[in-house]
Amino acid sequence: MNAERDARDGDAAPAAPVSAAGDRTDGMTDEVAEGVAKVRELGSRAPGFIKASRPLHLSWQVGVFVVGFAVVVAGIIMLPLPGPGWLVIFGGMAIWATEFVWAQLVLRWTRRKVTEAAQRALDPKVRRRNIILTSIGLVIIAVLVGIYVWKFGITMPWKIHE
Repeated sequence: MNAERDARDGDAAPAAPVSAAGDRTDGMTDEVAEGVAKVRELGSRAPGFIKASRPLHLSWQVGVFVVGFAVVVAGIIMLPLPGPGWLVIFGGMAIWATEFVWAQLVLRWTRRKVTEAAQRALDPKVRRRNIILTSIGLVIIAVLVGIYVWKFGITMPWKIHE
């Protein structure tokens, strides 16, 4: 009843604009934590005294970019080498996201896609398909190992008899 009166009188707060992708376009992000929606602004999370001084804020941004870049490069190096490459890359993106809106948007998009993929993986049909494909793959590997052992035998890399 009050909402109708507010809408007639023009006192109602305007709704936040929403893009075609369903994202809010007013510079805010919605996060749901334990059933409570939190709204967080996009942009710099630098302390207030750093934001107050333009040269200090610019040097802060350069420092955050350099540290984030070093972490992302380390993650890219870890992709072919041993190490948690993707985890380190996302860590570098999180460092960038403390200061840059574009990194916050990329992380939000990535988080949404990972959540969607996790939900799809929990679908019973997809789980059944993955279990069947894994079982077939293990059977093929076991057959190939059996053929190799039958053809060449088991040769230990160390000398047992000496």
